[in-house]
Amino acid sequence: MHKYELIFIVRTDLPDDEIDKVVSQMEGHAVAANAKIEKIEKLGRRRLAYRVGRYREGFYILFVFEGDSQSVAVIERRLKVTDTVIKFLTVRIDEEQKRAAKRAQERAKKSARARPAKASPAPAASAAESNPA
Repeated sequence: MHKYELIFIVRTDLPDDEIDKVVSQMEGHAVAANAKIEKIEKLGRRRLAYRVGRYREGFYILFVFEGDSQSVAVIERRLKVTDTVIKFLTVRIDEEQKRAAKRAQERAKKSARARPAKASPAPAASAAESNPA
């Protein structure tokens, strides 16, 4: 199972209880598709970067979940047919996390190698000071 981030934008002309209803429906569809939801975050109302249809603003919602490609397909299919959803984007993030962990390990190795090198210039500087020519 892979880890995914799904962000979708809901119309802003809906009341708050309708937005909560859409979120709970999408959560139900994800659970039915054998996805394990880790986090649901309502990011709030924001201005869109460009006009989508007739909308300039949207209510952003973020899901972080684990699942397979089949569960992602089911969730995206439901988002496509939901009239209140303006746009959505699903991104697989487990590979990014692996790359970030690998970079962190490489940085830690470089910093460990650089620490002893910083200690060696100090004695050379003191030798130059004691021998004025």
